[in-house]
Amino acid sequence: MAGARSSTFKKIMVATDGSECSKEAVSAGIELARLSEGVVYAVYVVSTDYFSSMAVDAGWESMYEFLKKEGKETLEYVAAACKEAGVPVEPVMLEGHPAPELIDFAEDTAMDLVVMGTTGRTGLNRILLGSVAGHVVRHCKVPVMVVRRKSQPGN
Repeated sequence: MAGARSSTFKKIMVATDGSECSKEAVSAGIELARLSEGVVYAVYVVSTDYFSSMAVDAGWESMYEFLKKEGKETLEYVAAACKEAGVPVEPVMLEGHPAPELIDFAEDTAMDLVVMGTTGRTGLNRILLGSVAGHVVRHCKVPVMVVRRKSQPGN
């Protein structure tokens, strides 16, 4: 029965920010796509949240270029992992506020499943204040699978 359910997940969106937790989500998304013979849509959002509090002359252009480069590298990591697993991948880079961008992309492209980590680069404080994952879970019309980071020895 579990195999029948996973076969419905042909278009799997994996939201990634390059954090350790999102790498766990990438692994889970790839495995689901492999089992269901689906496609991974690796989505990275260049967050414009950083720029709302920066003065124009404060180097926002270099910050923006840095974030785009980080996104490109993150998507290349996912593409390599998918290739190694024999899973087709479509890398997607978006810009804006992460949660609404992820929700809009998932719904507008009729994804079957969204896979994302519980925490991103902002860690525990972000969880307590309301995370991107929490917003996506509450508002996305597409099913969302949230993956937590594996425990490290000694934690």
